[in-house]
Amino acid sequence: MNNITKIQLGQNGPFVSKLGLGCMRMSSVWGSATPSETESIATIQEALDNGINFLNTGDFYGAGHNEMLIGKAIKGRRDDAFISVKFGAIFHNGQWLGLDLRPIAIKNFINYSLTRLGIETIDLYQPCRMDDSVPVADIIGTVADLIKEGKVRHIGVSEITADQLRQANETHPISALEIGYSLADRQIENELLPAAKELGIAVVAFANTAEGLLTGDMKAPLGENDYHNHFSRFQGENLVHNLEKVEVLKQLAQNKGCTPTQLAIAWVKEQGDHIMPLVSMSRRSRLPENIKALDIVFTPQEMNTLNTTFAVGAIRGGTYLQR
Repeated sequence: MNNITKIQLGQNGPFVSKLGLGCMRMSSVWGSATPSETESIATIQEALDNGINFLNTGDFYGAGHNEMLIGKAIKGRRDDAFISVKFGAIFHNGQWLGLDLRPIAIKNFINYSLTRLGIETIDLYQPCRMDDSVPVADIIGTVADLIKEGKVRHIGVSEITADQLRQANETHPISALEIGYSLADRQIENELLPAAKELGIAVVAFANTAEGLLTGDMKAPLGENDYHNHFSRFQGENLVHNLEKVEVLKQLAQNKGCTPTQLAIAWVKEQGDHIMPLVSMSRRSRLPENIKALDIVFTPQEMNTLNTTFAVGAIRGGTYLQR
């Protein structure tokens, strides 16, 4: 087992792996094809073998398929895994319909998740985002009641504002904030990240490569059927401009003998001891590269180059993160 660095969730929370495994891509989401279930299960198990114990899912990933997949993967080794589940999103035939964060809905969701996962307690349970029609205190208070019932251990939040984060933490101590964060998406540095640090809340950072922009593999123009075309960041002159920025990342990666993806993950990791890169994988072959990203260190000059090149606003256009 690799000696992967640990991160503490919340001021008095548990220690989990500094690198998290995002399981979303192991299921059919928004009409995508379902990857090999055998390979996905093997990926989860090999991640656990390597000390990556933070498994992230949502009860709406693949309409419950993702939770059932994780349940199969952790059978017989529950204590090796720390399971984070998002709830609240409503889909039909792969189409987003909205949110349902009413207390009665949350109490319904939790029982289905526990059954699909085949466990008695979810380690981290969190609304996928906040719904203005339901007070933050009611949402978090309901999850706090589930802690008393023994169905949840810790409370997280996702895609939330700094004010909402403070409201949530006043209702019950919040252990983790899940949010998109990368060299290309740094808007949360203004208010949200400082609030999380002040409150002692860990940050679970997803989309480290900004939907593939920072992998160094993209070329303009994209194919006609590429789903990235839905986002302004990947369209026309925006994409050309953004890929020019990525060339700096590619050159630095070449100089350091690593990949642009590893650099992107390492940059997120370096933003604080309380920040965890959450990396989506569905194949075992991706594990070694992503684990090695944790060992990358930057000189002050290298960090300055990245922070200057990818300053807030340097990347043009938005993704689903800026709805």
